[in-house]
Amino acid sequence: MRELALLISGASGMVVAARFATLALEHADLDTLHLVVTQPAAQVLSTELGADWASAHKFRDHLQTSQDERTRIKTWSNDNLRAPISSGSHPLIGTVVLPCSAGTAGAVAHGISRGLLQRAADVALKQRWPLILGIRESPMSEILLENLLRLAKAGATIMPPVPAFYLTPDSQTALEEFIDHYCLRILDLLGIHIDRKELRWKS
Repeated sequence: MRELALLISGASGMVVAARFATLALEHADLDTLHLVVTQPAAQVLSTELGADWASAHKFRDHLQTSQDERTRIKTWSNDNLRAPISSGSHPLIGTVVLPCSAGTAGAVAHGISRGLLQRAADVALKQRWPLILGIRESPMSEILLENLLRLAKAGATIMPPVPAFYLTPDSQTALEEFIDHYCLRILDLLGIHIDRKELRWKS
């Protein structure tokens, strides 16, 4: 079984999380996507995508996916520390925190496990599974940079959503292409490869 955790914290960039979930589920090799939405994330979802997105269940139900793909999403409350992803005995191919707030990065960097999101990220570190942090903060303070360095040394991949300007997209489709490219790069790191040649480097 190939299972992946998507942990959504209270940072800006919810459209990226939604697109990542959609692209991941399009891949037949992914059996389950575990989804956690924190309360701060629900507030940001309401602001950026609308109140009808503002929970894990609502997020799942509004994704542009087929019904079959949607059934492969398992939603968990951030309060539910009995969820399978809170244990290293439940193997995952990776854990993605997207978007990742500075506060979430700081908590994980210091081994704090208040809630399922932080616990699942901590599990990924201790199990040496891929942990990808889509950090959304700019400019970055010295404290945040030190926390990110600490996480990188512990095995996490720090991956802010930086646009790939070399794609030179049409101005009307630039945002969508930048988001898809970023999600494709994350999926590559997880061993999930999408055939989108137009989003890859061309010499």
